Amino acid sequence: MPSRCFGPPTGSSFRVGHPGRVHCLSLDRTDGLALNDVRVESATAAHPRFGGCVTPVAASWSIIVPVKRPELAKTRLADTVGELRPYMARAFAADTVAAALACPPVRSVLVVTDDDEFRAEARRLGAEVIADTPGAGLNAALRHGARHLRGHRPALPVASLSADLPALRAAELQRVLEHAAEYPISFLADAVGVGTTLYASTTGAPFLPRFGERSRAAHQEAGAVELDIADVPTVRRDIDTAVDLWDGMRIGLGPRTESVILQLDAAF
Repeated sequence: MPSRCFGPPTGSSFRVGHPGRVHCLSLDRTDGLALNDVRVESATAAHPRFGGCVTPVAASWSIIVPVKRPELAKTRLADTVGELRPYMARAFAADTVAAALACPPVRSVLVVTDDDEFRAEARRLGAEVIADTPGAGLNAALRHGARHLRGHRPALPVASLSADLPALRAAELQRVLEHAAEYPISFLADAVGVGTTLYASTTGAPFLPRFGERSRAAHQEAGAVELDIADVPTVRRDIDTAVDLWDGMRIGLGPRTESVILQLDAAF
C-alpha cells in the first residue's frame, strides 16, 4: 500500500529483510526534496505495527504529538545521519503518529508543530494539526494542545507522546493507555529510565507535563504515577543517539523510517 517517505529523491529500489518479513521499497523521484512515494510490499498481510495484535475497545484518548521544526530536531544524530537528519526526524514523527492512530483506544491525534511540510503529512495520515502558537518550548506546546482539545471536550482523557518513537506498536500503546486509565495522572519512563515518553491525564485531572532533563524524576516529584508495565519496549524506545537508533532497528522500525535508513545505507 502507498505510504510516504521523508528523504531526498533517489530513483532506486532496495530490499531489506527483517525477522518474519521482507520489504521491497521502490523510491520514485519527485521534484526537489519533497516527499517521495514509497511502495512497501510485505511478506506479511499487514505491517506488524498495525495488524493482528490489537484488541477492539472503545476509543477514548486523544494523543498530543509535538513535532519540532526540522532544523531543531534530532541534533545528536547529525554525525550519524548527516544531511538526512531532518528527513529522519520527520519519518520518526510520521511513524509515531501512524501507530498512534492505529491504536483502538485512541480517538484522535493532535500534532502541534510549526513545520509546514510535516503539517501536511500529519493531515494526510489523519491527524489534526495546530501551530505551536506559544513558541515557548515543549511543555508549553503540550499544554497548548491540551487546552485546544479540552476546550471542545473538557472531560477528555489526554496523553502526550514523544515524536521520536518510530518503532511504536499500536498494541503496546494500547496496553499503556489501559493502565494509564486507572490513575488521574501518570507517565511512562523511557528505555534509559531517565526521561519520559508518555504523560497521561484522565478525566478531570490537570495536564501539567514536566518534560526536560530528568523528566522521570520531575514527573514523580509532581505526583504523577509511574506506569510499571513490562514488555512495552516500543513505547519506551525514543531515539536521540546512534545507539538508540541501532536499538530501534533491532526492535523493528516503522516503514517511513526504514525508507530513510535505506537511503542512508545507499549513500555509503
